[in-house]
Amino acid sequence: MIPFTDEELMNPVRTVIDKVRPSLALDGGDITFITVKNSKVYIQLRGACIGCASSGTTLKYGVERQLKMDIHPELTVINVPLGMENDIDNL
Repeated sequence: MIPFTDEELMNPVRTVIDKVRPSLALDGGDITFITVKNSKVYIQLRGACIGCASSGTTLKYGVERQLKMDIHPELTVINVPLGMENDIDNL
């Protein structure tokens, strides 16, 4: 169990997202932080990351790995498809 509320996770998650953003930008990609809900981090890969065959690997071994190392090992990341930002409860 994660010992932090979703609200307490918001700023640390933003910090980690900003930390990984430059590596995504090297390949023309970007990442947008949407929210934290039930200890799940909702993000949206953008730019060249959309439709990229490596985006799943980037999500799991780049973004999620960094969040687990820097914040808590039980965090998970969910990529929200474009247009689904207001419907994360159904993801």
